[in-house]
Amino acid sequence: MGRLVMKFGGTSVANIDRIRNVAQHVKREVDAGHEVAVVVSAMSGKTNELVAWCTEVSPMHDAREYDAIVASGELVTAGLLAIALQTIGIQARSWQGWQIPIKTSDAHASARIDEIDGDKLIKRFKERKEVAVIAGFQGIHEPTGRVTTLGRGGSDTSAVAIAAAIKADRCDIYTDVDGVYTTDPRVVPKAQRMNKVAFEEMLELASQGAKVLQVRSVELGMTHNMPIFVRSSFDKPEDIDPHGTPPGTLICSEEEIMESHVVTGIAFSKDEAQISVRQIEDKPGVAASIFVPLAEANINVDMIVQNVSEDGKTTDLTFTVPATDYARAKETITAAKAKIGYARIDSATDVAKVSVIGSGMRSHAGVAAQAFAALSERQINIRAITTSEIKFSVLIDTAYTELAVRTLHTLYGLDKA
Repeated sequence: MGRLVMKFGGTSVANIDRIRNVAQHVKREVDAGHEVAVVVSAMSGKTNELVAWCTEVSPMHDAREYDAIVASGELVTAGLLAIALQTIGIQARSWQGWQIPIKTSDAHASARIDEIDGDKLIKRFKERKEVAVIAGFQGIHEPTGRVTTLGRGGSDTSAVAIAAAIKADRCDIYTDVDGVYTTDPRVVPKAQRMNKVAFEEMLELASQGAKVLQVRSVELGMTHNMPIFVRSSFDKPEDIDPHGTPPGTLICSEEEIMESHVVTGIAFSKDEAQISVRQIEDKPGVAASIFVPLAEANINVDMIVQNVSEDGKTTDLTFTVPATDYARAKETITAAKAKIGYARIDSATDVAKVSVIGSGMRSHAGVAAQAFAALSERQINIRAITTSEIKFSVLIDTAYTELAVRTLHTLYGLDKA
């Protein structure tokens, strides 16, 4: 007997038939003797519909009311799943974020979880043998009493945080894929599903473009050492042995992985924009004059490259931002021109970032050099490079993204991982 958190995303609860299917997955675990909390997303497409309604009423809407509206999608799913479970004889009740409560910051639409008291849920497990069906993506800022939401993908974060709060044995993330692959199988058909991935590697994969898990959920898993199991909700519930190991990928501590590959996976993102600030006077404080205003505007800067002129008097700074923040980033830099003192801004939106990730890089030299040579042979020009202990990323023209990913996937032997 164990304690599980089961999280189901929008495609897994897209309609009533899918919700009934989810109920059977939950019943399987309850019948096996587990204590179960379920975290659900809104039905597929519902959050987008709610967001569109907010924008239609007013493009510059109140963020507090926005959260009150978009949080409702998960409430509907939680209630429907609780009813579906009751219909098949499983004791269940739905919980809204504020009822637990999931206490958050007051950053509406992108709140961070501060605290969750899991005692109430644990007590009901013991006293009522009750499944808790929890609306994901939401919480409450207690000083104001306002509903908050955690940002897109926030139900993953809710699930891992709740798993930590109730001291679960594992957090199962059910989705429309059967695990984490070495890269996107739609780009590389030979991509392989991985049995285990270290938290640190998954954090890099998620932050560099892999869409399977939300970055903050992996951070929470790593902080609390909470194993996360990514698996498919489209497997037939009756075909799965609850005491066995179903297909999927376990995200866990590096110590639980016998031997790391040099390269674990290839991630990529086409949602990038490049900005180059030209001919800035090379003096202390110049970088701060650029990046502090961007930080104050909540614009995340990723790759940064600096080139100093031959005479050492001026410098160029090139960096990337998410494509969604491109216009705001340019406006922010333009507004600070007097303080920065640059000659001109060059920019591009037809760029993509390709990242190679693997904890084995710590003990192997020349991993990046192999990639540079392979991309050169394919006539793929590299605009910028960044590195860390277990990752390096290259910025290239968008048109070459798929070719670059396939080339690197083969180069590192991931086609037959």
